[in-house]
Amino acid sequence: MLNPQLLTTFATIVSAGSISAAAVRLGCGKSVVSRQLARLEADLGTRLIQRTTRKLTLTEVGKVVLLEAQQISRALNNVAQISGQFQQEVRGTLRIACPRPLGQRHLVPLITEFTRLHPLVEVTLLVEDRMADLIAEQIDVAIRAAQLEDSSLVARKLADNPRALVAAPSYLERAGTPCTPEDLAQHDCLLWTRDNRVYDEWPLGMDGHTTLVRVQGRIHINDGMALAATACAGAGITLIDRLLVEQELADGTLVELLTPYSLPPGPPLHAVYPARQWLALNT
Repeated sequence: MLNPQLLTTFATIVSAGSISAAAVRLGCGKSVVSRQLARLEADLGTRLIQRTTRKLTLTEVGKVVLLEAQQISRALNNVAQISGQFQQEVRGTLRIACPRPLGQRHLVPLITEFTRLHPLVEVTLLVEDRMADLIAEQIDVAIRAAQLEDSSLVARKLADNPRALVAAPSYLERAGTPCTPEDLAQHDCLLWTRDNRVYDEWPLGMDGHTTLVRVQGRIHINDGMALAATACAGAGITLIDRLLVEQELADGTLVELLTPYSLPPGPPLHAVYPARQWLALNT
């Protein structure tokens, strides 16, 4: 197998116009370049360059080999550039937009670890529930639980978004534990509200059949973390994204209810970012 370095040296000799000039470009002695050319010609079993006192002339074989050598030289240079980009320390500014519940519960710990690993990166976290304009506001990435509508954006799925019915043990001790979907009508429920609409119908499924249960409650909340905190305080039962209460379910602060029944998931979580033709490898 031919040594790619010998082919690169050959291409440099031709582009430089002489062995002496090639040696300067390569940062080595003239004798080293001459030996590498001689070795390449020996490996190929033919002469590539006709040498005279005034100039170098390519043989017919040399012309063909030169085309391949130039391609190999370009490929090696590209690989070197890619390697250099990966080896460079990550630096710059990263602007992230995220809904408040996900930002507080999940993203803040990740950013803390990220900035520890990359001390030259400055992070701006925009924690708000509105749909920010990524391009106008120069946001690098947004975390969204919604369908992608803007075709100028790219979405990468991060996770599914399952939901759960939960309540605090203190509430269940006081009001009892529902055993069927119909029992929910007798309980205080904490309801999600948005755009002047109260979501008081909860779909629960079993064996391919879904029951739409109308529930009631005096507390209506438009923030996921506030909804979780109110449930933890023992105010009632709520239907909530599991991502917001994983820790509370794990440590027993909240209890999951009616687990034999299925709940339709919320919109999956996506990382959304502007489509760009070129992205730096270290960002």
